[in-house]
Formats: sequence, C-alpha cells, structure tokens
Amino acid sequence: MKFIDEAYIRVDAGKGGPGCLSFRREKYVAKGGPNGGDGGDGGSVIFHATKSLNTLVDFRFVRIYKAENGHSGQGKEKTGRAGNDLIINVPCGTRVLDAKTKEVLADLIDDGQKQVIAQGGFHGLGNTRFKSSVNRAPRETTPGSLGESIEIKLELNVLADVGLLGLPNAGKSTLISSLSSARPKIADYPFTTLYPNLGVVRLGIEQSYVMADIPGLIEGAADGAGLGHRFLKHLQRTRVLLHLIDITTSELQPSDIVRDVKAILSELAKYDEVLMDKPRFLVLNKIDTVEDLSYLDEIEFQLRSELNWTGPIYRISAVSRIGLDKLSYDLLQAVTEFDRIEY
Repeated sequence: MKFIDEAYIRVDAGKGGPGCLSFRREKYVAKGGPNGGDGGDGGSVIFHATKSLNTLVDFRFVRIYKAENGHSGQGKEKTGRAGNDLIINVPCGTRVLDAKTKEVLADLIDDGQKQVIAQGGFHGLGNTRFKSSVNRAPRETTPGSLGESIEIKLELNVLADVGLLGLPNAGKSTLISSLSSARPKIADYPFTTLYPNLGVVRLGIEQSYVMADIPGLIEGAADGAGLGHRFLKHLQRTRVLLHLIDITTSELQPSDIVRDVKAILSELAKYDEVLMDKPRFLVLNKIDTVEDLSYLDEIEFQLRSELNWTGPIYRISAVSRIGLDKLSYDLLQAVTEFDRIEY
C-alpha cells in the first residue's frame, strides 16, 4: 500500500430538518390546534483515530464527505429523525487542520480518540412551538440550520519511540530490518527509502519499542532539498533520535564526517528547535569495513570536541549485527526514562 501522509478533503455536516406546519384534523374535534413537530438535527462529522490504519491513501480517492441531513417534522407533534453522524477513521497520529486558516482542529494520537470536526445543523421548529394565548393557529415554522462545511487538511505524523536520522545510505533501513521484522527497500544508491518505515523492536515480554526510518537528509532539507523536508515532521513525535553515521567513505577524513554530522544537526534546528532537545544517540555504523581502529578513535575524538558531546558513541555494524544488543537495550532504557520524565 502506498504511504500517504497528507490529504485535502471537504467535510459537510448535515443540515437540520425543517419544522412541520400541521393542524389537528379529527372528527368531532372542533378547531383542532397546531400539532406540527420539530425537525431532526443534522448529522455531525466525527474523526476517529484507529491503529488499524497507517496511511491516508483512502483520502486520495474520495475528497468530499457528507453527514446525513435531519428529517422533517411531522404532524401529531412527531419529531423528525436526526441525521446519522458520519464517522471518518484516520490513523493514530493524524492532525486535522482548517485548510484555509491552518488552525489545528484536532490532534488524534490515541487509539479510539474521537473529535467532532463539523457540527450538524440545528433542527427546525414546528408550528406547535409558536402556539400562545394570542396566537392559537400559528402558521410559523423554521427551517433547520445548515451544518458546518470545512475544507480540511490531514497531516499524518507517524508515532514512534525512536526516530532514525542520517545521510542517505547511512544504513538506517538495514538497521531497522536487523532489529525488527520491518522489511524496507535496501539498495546501494541514495534515497532508496521514499517513505517512513516502522518496525517494532522486541527485547522480551512487554519490552519493546517502535522505531521509524525516514528518508535520508541532506544539507538544505529544512528548506525543501531532497526528501527530508517532507518527512522531517515525522521526527517531531519521536521520543529518542538515533543519528546514524556512515564511516565507510574512504576518501573522507574524520573532519569531513564531523562536518556532515553538523549539517544534519543544523537542519534539525532549522526545522524545529524542539528536535534538538530530544535525547539523541550518536552511532558509528559499518565498523566491520574498517581495519584501522585508530580511524574510529579519531572520529570519536573530533565528534566530542566539535559537538561538545559527552554521551556515549556507539560502534555497530547493522549488517554483521555487531554492537546491536547493547544499542537496543540502551534505547529501551532511554525510551523508558522518557516516559518517566513526561508522565
């Protein structure tokens, strides 16, 4: 299924049913009074988050969604039936925005969460409502009011505990496939990942976390270069960032690798400063291709010096599974600590 993370639709709530103009017409009842009933309320448009969906692709085929109108009132003071609400299912992590004003109408994160987005119209009043001591045969009714109609933008931000970031071909897809059952496309050319991939990393009974692989970032991503600008938003809901660094490019010096790391961090800060405050792991990948360990030592030294980095720097090989156990359990601990701090 194609991954779609943005869609534009229109939602129309149902209009209220009109009130009824009616008088009693019964044998042996002289001058029967008014008995027109009220109409029914229009149906509302309600968005419902469900974990059974993971893309907005369905909204590419249907663009207009309408709730049912309320039914007309009837004689004998019978109220018209209310229109049925329209329930629209969306993936967890979907934000609903007014397409014109960009106002956030709902942020649907939890499974089963619901939000009324377009309110149905109010029912019309039947002529019974206008009966009084001075107006015994009213011929007044009111039509139902129109339901709300809104142009909507849907934005899906994937929900993950750990977000992978790095340059194209840093090995993010290989890492997520080694740690989970996710099977993203893997190839030896840039931008093989064209949309986010999610994988569940299981370390034991009730010990797991969700990892997200997004397309590789390049310098200028926050301004629209490459694929990064479109998918940087998927890092905003992650709890921990894992910065994967490819150390196999033989013609690069350690200073060049540090420069590339700084470029990625600059893009994060430019897109959203909040991303810089998230817990972050630095991981040197593809160490099985390096024979001279002093090269790795020099990279670490310069990373710590240039970035003022005091945390651990992991050395792994996603292909050979070197160092993955330590990394996996430390990520689990970081995700758990995040929960403790936030909640």
